[in-house]
Amino acid sequence: MAGEHKLRRQNGIVAGVCGGLAEFTGLSVFWFRLLFVILFIPGGLPGLIPYLALWIIIPRKRG
Repeated sequence: MAGEHKLRRQNGIVAGVCGGLAEFTGLSVFWFRLLFVILFIPGGLPGLIPYLALWIIIPRKRG
């Protein structure tokens, strides 16, 4: 399955979560980073918990 599109973390600024989401969805990484920044504003936890969960759940890109 050469054309299979999988969700993988990319080499990124922190953990590669935003880069992986951007590549998977085809959107710019800017929008995912902006989303997480906005979620961090009201005390941090609304952005930190989903980011950490995605960091744990999404496998790292090999190669």
